[in-house]
Formats: sequence, structure tokens, C-alpha cells
Amino acid sequence: MPTTRFSFEGHDGSTLAARLDLPDGPRLATALFAHCFTCGKDIHAARRIAQRLAAMGIAVLRFDFTGLGHSEGEFANTTFTSNVADLVRAARHLAAESHAPDLLIGHSLGGAAILKAAGEIPSARAVVTVAAPFDPAHVSHNFGDALDVIRTRGEAEVLLGDRPFTISRDFVEDIEATTLGPAIAALHKALLILHAPRDMVVGIDNAAEIFLAAKHPKSFVTLDDADHLVSRQSDAEYAAEVIAAWVTRYVPLTPPAPPPGAPEGIVRVSEADPDGFMQDVNDGPYHHVIADEPESYGGTNRGMSPYGFLSAALGACTSMTIRMYARRKGWPLDHVQVDVCHDKVHAQDAATAAETKVDTFRRRIKLEGDLTPAQRDRLREIADKCPVHKTLERSSQVMTELS
Repeated sequence: MPTTRFSFEGHDGSTLAARLDLPDGPRLATALFAHCFTCGKDIHAARRIAQRLAAMGIAVLRFDFTGLGHSEGEFANTTFTSNVADLVRAARHLAAESHAPDLLIGHSLGGAAILKAAGEIPSARAVVTVAAPFDPAHVSHNFGDALDVIRTRGEAEVLLGDRPFTISRDFVEDIEATTLGPAIAALHKALLILHAPRDMVVGIDNAAEIFLAAKHPKSFVTLDDADHLVSRQSDAEYAAEVIAAWVTRYVPLTPPAPPPGAPEGIVRVSEADPDGFMQDVNDGPYHHVIADEPESYGGTNRGMSPYGFLSAALGACTSMTIRMYARRKGWPLDHVQVDVCHDKVHAQDAATAAETKVDTFRRRIKLEGDLTPAQRDRLREIADKCPVHKTLERSSQVMTELS
């Protein structure tokens, strides 16, 4: 899916670098993402969550706070309050582009900043925090013995994630003076809290305090054994899927009417993991699934294989066709179950070379209900008339072009 690079002016006039992850189809909503303390817009969790939301039609703006990543300015001169101001400016920039954010997402200290900024972003209907602290001053435990030096000398260099950062007294005093309770209580937006019980950086008790301070509607979902940075792909994928499912209750994702003469629908497949085989499969704006390969074939087994989808198409079409016929006849069919397996076998009976293989789909149909033997036999015959069955039995043409 496309990503647009652009910039906007931060709280102190510095140019902040941003990325806007866009849907392949129509933009149904817009989200604003705040990254974790001293991280950046391209951290794995931010990138994966943005990609998943873009796949369902939600554009996501993620940017580097002042003095970080590709943004201008001096990090040593920033505070928690200035981060909040940068978020508000990002939201206003989106609004000026006629895409005011509907959803706010914040990771770690970025989650605390999102909670503080939400009151100044009226367009937002929903807020998501990922591993966020209830008290911004919680971050100061990362400064260790340097905290006394910061208070005495006005600043000190602190090693965070193997990188040196200059932390100022203004920053420390600002986070110590900031309380989130009143802002959370006055949120007036749906809130989703994602947190891992084993988070050793920001403890799970922070999620509990945020939850207790918030008014309904509010939700909490555990990230199980994820680390604080949600660095594992499977954890980032899970967080993204939870957000994508949750937000539809609070942000209407109604697609615009298609232009006259538009085709009924297009199934779009795009890479979700360039290092593996996982694919995002979107059938229009409403239906999203994941395709993958088993681990034995170099995949991560996060979704069905391509042949699994083909078997599913045959099974689903078979069941629907049987149900449609029985309903029209008024027969007492209570339930249909279709098991499908696929294999490639030698075409021993075909007029081709012995080593040639053909695709074989074995289909086992279970019919429940007070059906007569004649009715069961007829439904068995009807199964062979399902459209996908007919497509698989006869030759098909696949036409390919590069765009």
C-alpha cells in the first residue's frame, strides 16, 4: 500500500518528518500515531499497525517527534508538553488537508501524550493506548543515577536503548508535574487499552489505573507475553488486528458509492511481510484475511495457504448450492458440512506422460436432517453443480498485465 512522505511545522517551528500510510482504495477514516519515548515513526509496532489499518481503509499518519529520527529540532529542548503540542499540530495539519483524525493511537509515553492531547483534537472519536504509563513521570526510572545529575546541573546524557540522549531538567520537571487522571476522565471518546502483563518497562498496573480513570465506553485487551516495544511480528500483528476490529464499533467505515460502471469487486493481495510470504487479502473495504505458507515452506503459518483458499472456495460454494436447492424445495435439511482436501496425483489415466500430475480435490459432504434416501442422492448430484466446482472442472483463462 502507498506511503506518502511529507512534513509539517512542530511546536517550536522545526520541520517534523512524517509518513502517511494510505489505503489502496478509498480512504474511509484517518488515524494519528504517537511513537514511544526516544523511538521513531518507523519502529516495527508503529509500521505494522499502520499497515494493517491502511489495509482496511484507514490512513495513518506517523511522525518523528521534535529532535528524533528525520525531524528537525533539539531533543534536549523538548518536554512531554511539547510532544503533546506536536501531536495537536499534526492533527491540525491533517484537518487542514480535509482529513482530521478519527482515531488516535499512542505507544508507551506516546500513549500518555495521546491521552493528554485528545481533548484538543475534537475530530477524534476513539483512542488507543499500547503499553502506556498512567503517570508520565514513570519514564524517569530509565535515567538511573543520572537523575540527580539532571536536577543539579540542568541536564545529563543518558543511555537509552544503547543510544545517548541529553535529558534536561525541564523535561523531568514537566513529566513530574503532569497528571493524566483528569484528562482521561474528561476524554469523552471510546478508549481501548492494550498492555502486556509481563511488561517489565511499564507495569500492567498502569493499564489498570488508566482503565479505572476512564469513563465508558472503555475496553482492555491483554497482549499476553509481548515485550514493551511489541517487537515480535506476531504481537504487532495481533495488536493491529484487535485495533482494526475494535475501531469499527466507534468509527463508521462506510465506503463511498462506486462510480457508474465499476466492476462488482476486486480482490487485492499485497505483501504484509517482505521477508516471508504473509499476504494481506482484501475483498473490497469490508473483508480482510491473511494468506501465508506453513513454517516448513518458509512462512509463518499465520493464514491459509493459496490452495487452502481454493479448497475453501470449493467447500463454501458446495454448501451454499446445496442449501439453496434444499430451501427452494422445502426439504428438511438442518445442517451442511463439507470437508475438502487437495492433492496433486499422477495422471495415470490421462493421455499424457506418466509423470504428469493433476490437481485432485476430495470432498466429503455431511447432510443432517430428516431427509429421504432419494433427497440425499439428489443433493449429492446438486453438489457437482456448484459454480466453483464447474470452474475447477473446466479450463480457465488467467489474463495478466503489469500496472
